[in-house]
Amino acid sequence: MSDEAGRARLLELAQASRASLASLSAMIGRNPSYLQQFVRKGSPRKLEEQDRRKLAEFFGVSETELGAPEENSYDSRLDATASSGGWVEVPRLDIGASAGPGALPVGEQAFDTFRFSARWLREQGFEGAQLSAIKVEGDSMEPLLRDGDEILVDRAPRAFRDGVHVVRLGDTVMVKRVASAGQGRFALLSQNMAYPPVEVAADEVEIIGRVVWKGGRV
Repeated sequence: MSDEAGRARLLELAQASRASLASLSAMIGRNPSYLQQFVRKGSPRKLEEQDRRKLAEFFGVSETELGAPEENSYDSRLDATASSGGWVEVPRLDIGASAGPGALPVGEQAFDTFRFSARWLREQGFEGAQLSAIKVEGDSMEPLLRDGDEILVDRAPRAFRDGVHVVRLGDTVMVKRVASAGQGRFALLSQNMAYPPVEVAADEVEIIGRVVWKGGRV
């Protein structure tokens, strides 16, 4: 794939997953304008190999889609390779999804990974998903989600349907049950009845991804 096509594909993937180029730059440890300059100005001309691989892992695509030569390409969609032995690494992002009054995210940079069996992911119907792991903070989604639970969020672009999602409202990242409220509006609902529902216009909220799995201490 040409350098220009790789830049266009990166922009397409970012827009589809509703991830800003600034947040993606932070995720790979670069300054906020790094990927903006790469996409808009072609500077740098090519992504560093480690940066390209982190982005490919995040989006769940082959590095060739981001401009890597075929012979040097990593494909995170492959179930088993000699190095992974059939395991898929899911990034743990350095943010908390508030299940309370709301919290400002510190950043969106992966600080660790969970390793999942590729077979288990297929059995759960997660093949093709763009998974990230984040921690739940607060009690508004109890008893479904508790403070400290880790959740898997599928950021792959899909048609919206009601369910539990991680959303961004202003600068706040939160996990809520999101339901269509008609006429271009969404209702953000808590499981804990102590928290009233919040209704917002569709253009006021960014749906980051759907919560597809949870894990936590007993």
